Amino acid sequence: MAKTSPLEFINQVRAETAKVVWPTGRETVMTGVMVVIMTTILALFFLGVDSMFNAVVKLLLSLAQ
Repeated sequence: MAKTSPLEFINQVRAETAKVVWPTGRETVMTGVMVVIMTTILALFFLGVDSMFNAVVKLLLSLAQ
């Protein structure tokens, strides 16, 4: 593997960073909103699943007494 000097490495990093396409403010906000919506939907889903399992376990425990 060829050795690169620190100066050459920094120049390569700058060249690669210049190629990065940063999202617009609108894209960032829309992505954030979608994350909040999906997180809320998943939280409600897992709340329902957990409540169902809780009810089943309580029912089974009540039958064991």
